[in-house]
This record gives sequence, structure tokens and C-alpha cells, in this order.
Amino acid sequence: MIPNTKTDPVIDVRDLKKVYHIGEIEVPALRGVNIQVQRGEVVAIMGPSGSGKSTLMNMIGCLDSPSDGVYILDGLQVSDLRDDELAEVRNKKIGFVFQKYNLLPRVSALENVELPMHYSDENSHMQQRATDALKAVGLEDRMRHKPNELSGGQQQRVAIARAIVNEPAIILADEPTGNLDSQAGKEIIDLLLGLNRERGTTLIIVTHDPDVSAAAQRVIHLRDGLIVGEGESR
Repeated sequence: MIPNTKTDPVIDVRDLKKVYHIGEIEVPALRGVNIQVQRGEVVAIMGPSGSGKSTLMNMIGCLDSPSDGVYILDGLQVSDLRDDELAEVRNKKIGFVFQKYNLLPRVSALENVELPMHYSDENSHMQQRATDALKAVGLEDRMRHKPNELSGGQQQRVAIARAIVNEPAIILADEPTGNLDSQAGKEIIDLLLGLNRERGTTLIIVTHDPDVSAAAQRVIHLRDGLIVGEGESR
């Protein structure tokens, strides 16, 4: 355990490498990435297909382990954790928002938002907490609706409510506007930025959309598994 202080970054990635093995062939996906993200920061990650964006998101999201390097998440070194330990950290520290929403189709919005709490030690008052999360994204009048009864923008709001219900330190949003029209996409980005301002949640967005990246405080550009550019967006 590495001690956590107010000045520590919430994400500290040091010389992170990931190599996939396809038979006898080694395919390097990350070639030595160094990133620090401060608490409450809004960061966009951009790059062409095959640049390493998805691999980096999997590392940051504790969905996979690096081949080499160090990853410190909210003061905890997670680079060498077992899969079950990663799952526990992931559920407590990170909320995920995906392009395709990933909602269970046969249950209500409320039940979809309750799901992360079933895997948490702090699972008391689940219905009230899920209700509060849906209210925070403006869907208090759609809680009993199933996903097929909601628009794309409303489904993404349910996904955001699910992401914030455990009050994670970080929200990872992977192309969150990719399946939405421009107006619905703008509303989703405004909602995420509002949660960042109101709750201080760190927000990391993978996107191809320059309008989305323009809303971030900092943009990181990846190519061929390396950071090739980084700077303030505004």
C-alpha cells in the first residue's frame, strides 16, 4: 500500500507496458506509457484505431493487468493484484460508461442502477441510493421503465447513474456519445461535466470526437502504444 495524500494524483501510471501473445507472436499494445491524472480533472484520450486507447482504458479500469510497469490508483498499487482483487478495487473506485450502454434489457432502469451495489460491501439502502442516482441524471420519472422503453440518451443517463451509484473516485467513459445524435451527445457531456463540478469526480473520456475532447481540461494523444502529444484543451 502506498500512502494517499491530498496532493497525490488519483491515477499514476509509470512506464506501463502491455504485450499480447498470439501464438508465438508478441504484439505490443502499450510501449511504456506515463500518465498522472489529478483528482477532479477531466481528461480526454484520443488516437486512431490500434493506438492503444482500449488497452490503456482496460489498465486504468482494472479490467486487465499490465505486462510491466506500475499503476497506482487512488493511493493503491494495483499493477500486481490478482483478478479477484482487481474486481473489488474496480467496483469501489471506478464507474464505467460505455458507448453501447450495456444495460440489462429485461429489468427496469432502477434495477440496472442497483447492479453494482450487489457486488459491494456497502449494499444497504440499495433502492434509495439507486433512486438518488437516477434523480441526479434527471430520470426520476423513468425509473420503472425498461431500456427498450427509453431513448438512446435516456439509456446513457441510466448507464451514468449506474456508474456513480457507488460514488467512485473515477468515471471512465468510452465513446459515451458514439451512439447518440449531436443534441443527445451534448446533453450527456454536459451531464458528465456537471457531475465532475458538483461531486469532484475525476472524469476520463476516450473519444474520436473533437467536440467532446474540447470539453476536457487536458487531451492525451496515443499512437502505436505511445503518448505522442498532450496538452490543455482549454
